[in-house]
Amino acid sequence: MPTARDRSQRWEEAVADAMARALWERYEPVHDLVYFAPEVRRTADALGMRGFWMGYFALRAAPLGAVPPSVVTSCFYVFHPARVARALPDAWTYAAPADVLAARHDALDAAMTGLFGPDTVGSAEFAEAADLAWEAAAVADTAGRVLAAANQALERPDRPTARLWQGLTTLREHRGDAHVAVLVGQGLGPVEAMVLKAAAGESDGAFLRETRRWELADWDAAGVGLRERGLLDAGGALTPAGAAVRAEVEALTDAAAERPWTTLGTDRTTRLAGLLDPLAHMVESSGLLPPGNPVGLTRGTYPPVH
Repeated sequence: MPTARDRSQRWEEAVADAMARALWERYEPVHDLVYFAPEVRRTADALGMRGFWMGYFALRAAPLGAVPPSVVTSCFYVFHPARVARALPDAWTYAAPADVLAARHDALDAAMTGLFGPDTVGSAEFAEAADLAWEAAAVADTAGRVLAAANQALERPDRPTARLWQGLTTLREHRGDAHVAVLVGQGLGPVEAMVLKAAAGESDGAFLRETRRWELADWDAAGVGLRERGLLDAGGALTPAGAAVRAEVEALTDAAAERPWTTLGTDRTTRLAGLLDPLAHMVESSGLLPPGNPVGLTRGTYPPVH
């Protein structure tokens, strides 16, 4: 029979998991400005990037340095190698990673100022959010988390806009690195992971396949493999076993993303969540985020921070 200490430990772990998910729901939309804000696209074009995807890979991979496409394919996990290879290493012939890093902070400053307004980004509350996010990111455990470690190693920006975005991005990649590790541990390859995500109703499958540049044959083969494992039924819907695996993936991801929030503490984590709420809502209502919901966010409502 579980002891009182066991029950208390499980309760604390459940609270930490809930905090990790609640904060992700709030910081993901703000992070996503780097992909979809027009100010960022103009900045990427000015750097010489050829099209959206070259800008995407350069802006996201810049903390790693001028690594080959195989490294980025491994870290980003769900993209077809050919999608990455069309962008890298060519992007580094137009702009060095250090120049891309500086440019993305300028672009996010312009994007946040334009969307949130100069009064908001110049407020004491915005600076507080930036400092809390940076503090949480600084204590994130990055062993085995390459993208998180690369982002965490960057210098602290002076501007609150850049500091908030960079802190949230480190936290986002920290969670993402853990998610990839969980998928590998569950034996879910890149396409299988996306097929399962789409079957759970969290994202649009066609959008995922086309933007990540997989062939329909790859998608169908992944579906066959998932049916053979009993995770999908003949119609492509989740079986009870598939739903259980999907829930386990999310639970393990939440658990692996706990440390920044347990270290920051419940009160300050709750405070950061409250400060991020209006910013996330503004991003989601802006029309900037594409349909298809590739990251599986629950749009419009956020889980409470316990």
